[in-house]
Amino acid sequence: SSAVASQLSSGVRQLFSTANAFAALKTDGSVISWGSDVGTIGSAVAGQLNSGVRQIFSTTNAFAALKADGSVVTWGKAYGGGDSSAVASLLLSGVRQIFASANAFAALKGDGSVVTWGDGGSGGDSSAVANLLLSGVSQIFSTGTAFAALKTDGSVVTWGYWGYGGNSHAVASQLSSGVSQIFSTYDAFAALKTDGSVVTWGDGGYGGNSSAVAGQLSSTVSQISSTNIAFAALKSDGSVVSWGITQPSEATSAPAPVWSDWPPPIPEMCALMSPQSSPWPFRPRRRQRMAAPI
Repeated sequence: SSAVASQLSSGVRQLFSTANAFAALKTDGSVISWGSDVGTIGSAVAGQLNSGVRQIFSTTNAFAALKADGSVVTWGKAYGGGDSSAVASLLLSGVRQIFASANAFAALKGDGSVVTWGDGGSGGDSSAVANLLLSGVSQIFSTGTAFAALKTDGSVVTWGYWGYGGNSHAVASQLSSGVSQIFSTYDAFAALKTDGSVVTWGDGGYGGNSSAVAGQLSSTVSQISSTNIAFAALKSDGSVVSWGITQPSEATSAPAPVWSDWPPPIPEMCALMSPQSSPWPFRPRRRQRMAAPI
């Protein structure tokens, strides 16, 4: 950080990071960024980061700054969400919160609509479900390469890489109402419903397949917790049910990802990779929904 040392000598309120760069949010609302080229703030957006920034979010390869006026400023690798020019007009105002997968962002606006950008294979392309994201979204969740939007009517909309949570077609009827919260591992989702039941989808090995414990998840679940590779459900009687890769030996013996199934066989069910996307869905070891203060 020697190049920006003088700017970091005082007034820093929070720190954020990508895989190879840092961003500091100062008390005056300005941003200082350094590290790899991801941390280089281009001249096109530098002036927008001199003041008014309220929060910063990150993917593995890009940053997104949410300003007090509800606008969003991005920088970093284009395929990682650093280039938001395609949706720039939708990010000028009204953004309430930003969420991230490994290489894509999803912005939730005050009117309940959602704007996405970044790697299409990581959820940056939501065109396949765009009509379902125009209103009514209350919260967004993510795996490494997919998003799930919880709507005010208790329904769920998913998009992104089909095998890792982007395609919820197999459980669509169970996600049409009654969902109160969503949880995730790196490659799967688990939805907790108001009746205490749990619905899962995504990579079976990472918790997307809960059939072995389905009977125990049909009712009285009060809370769900997750690691990168497994889920655990707390029931009202104080018992715990877990599924996914729950033992270290399972994780070390798990097969390596195979990308021969790209593109997905059900393209109409998920957002496909855009021409500007990275050549394969990136899966870093660490899970990252959105950047948190260090």
